[in-house]
Amino acid sequence: MLSRDELLARLRTGDTFDLAVIGGGATGCGVALDAAARGFSVVLLEAEDFAKGTSSRATKLVHGGVRYLAQGNVSLVREALHERATLLRNAPHLAQPLAFVMPTYKLWEAPFYGVGLKMYDALAGSRGLGDTEFLSAARTRELLPTVQMRGLSGGVKYWDGQFDDARLAVALARTAAAKGAVVLNHCPVTALVREGGKVVGVNARDAICGAELRIAAKCIVNATGVWVDDIRDMDRDDDAPKKPGIVAPSQGVHLVVDRSFLPGTHALLVPKTEDGRVLFAVPWLGKTILGTTDTPRDDIVREPTPFKDEVAFILRESARYLSKAPTRPDVRSVWVGLRPLVKPGGDDGDNTKQLSREHTVLVGRSGLVTVTGGKWTTYRAMAEDVLERCFDRQLLPRRTGGVTVNLPLVGALATAHTSMTAPPGEQGYGSEVDVLRALPGAERWLWRDSEGGLSEAMVRFAVRHEMAQSVEDVLARRCRLLFLDAAEAQRQAGAVAAILAEELGAGFDAAASRAAFEALAEQYQRLP
Repeated sequence: MLSRDELLARLRTGDTFDLAVIGGGATGCGVALDAAARGFSVVLLEAEDFAKGTSSRATKLVHGGVRYLAQGNVSLVREALHERATLLRNAPHLAQPLAFVMPTYKLWEAPFYGVGLKMYDALAGSRGLGDTEFLSAARTRELLPTVQMRGLSGGVKYWDGQFDDARLAVALARTAAAKGAVVLNHCPVTALVREGGKVVGVNARDAICGAELRIAAKCIVNATGVWVDDIRDMDRDDDAPKKPGIVAPSQGVHLVVDRSFLPGTHALLVPKTEDGRVLFAVPWLGKTILGTTDTPRDDIVREPTPFKDEVAFILRESARYLSKAPTRPDVRSVWVGLRPLVKPGGDDGDNTKQLSREHTVLVGRSGLVTVTGGKWTTYRAMAEDVLERCFDRQLLPRRTGGVTVNLPLVGALATAHTSMTAPPGEQGYGSEVDVLRALPGAERWLWRDSEGGLSEAMVRFAVRHEMAQSVEDVLARRCRLLFLDAAEAQRQAGAVAAILAEELGAGFDAAASRAAFEALAEQYQRLP
């Protein structure tokens, strides 16, 4: 991995890149990797950190979209199932199969949902992860030890996938870099460079050293998620009216509690709660994720907070299906993601259930390519679609696609062996675990539990190999401790800041980075 100074030096050469990607979430990193793998010269600029926004706040599921099957959207389900298999194959250290159990309390539920899930299996075909099974009440209790037994008639078991979203985004960025892309986080785009009504580059500012950059590019892709309208608005004359927005953000809240509320390795799914929403209880990295919600928001903020009724909904519905009901004091972390739902024509954006969860690609008169919507599972297909639009509009010369279908991500090789031998906390490093263990502090654990941990070496690895620049980068996205136990993450801030100071040198303000993270961790502990 090139150093930050080396990356900045490449951007100062004045060379014109084939493609500049704005945004380092799932979609932006996917586009950068696909283009770099086809041999294009690529620069990716992320304003904060990779997956800082929506892309680190998913429910951690790699899925074909059972709900979309119920809506009759077979083509979307088929595509997602294909991409699910591709992701599990290309990043086995970060994505694995996960079994779900849907408990049933009414006699019609098992055959009704079971038939749909059998269709799900059929669409997956040879890419299926396991057969759907009908369960007795006793077997359901075995797989979900804390399921509510009162009125339980049985259950249905099916398979989908699970992943570490933020670490996957970092892996995509690093794999793109390995293919020659210049990938830089903490470098916001401040303006689009326009000549003759066409976008020909971007201005950016490195937030770490303050350097101002002007980068020329033949094609520019706006992949900033819920913030795409901000970039689109840069693409106009000073006296032109503001462009109408295409995104209506929807908020999804997740609560994290201890694994004791749902022991075992199976997730719980309630397809239809009292108000028609879906409820998940998902085991993840030693904890249980409860969620989620789907609430419209008028504002777009970097760190959204939950609404009181969202927290009440998740706790109330969890208590209906878990015999050990979680309460407010049991919540270890609360986090919120903003989904970039695309407004249909003429919609006021208030009803998120009618908005598109498929991605949208727009090409403006200036040549600015904007992509938004979609979901993590289909990031790779979205990237291919973006490049196809670039080819169609002759922004880039057409080159053969499909190059990422069988492209293992960084750390994927030899993962089966390393995952079996790696202790808790090291599984996500895959074939790079030996590189990790060779760093100073590999045996010094700052925090550890039965399924995860953070060592001094992991902090050093985050800086040297994963482009981490702050305490938050490490504790929120390289190690997921902020999302698992915000109070524990807050306690580790000082130790992480001290190691970062050694790695990043005199330019790093350890006190400020620590203070900023501690304030953020406080928010993740606060329930309205």
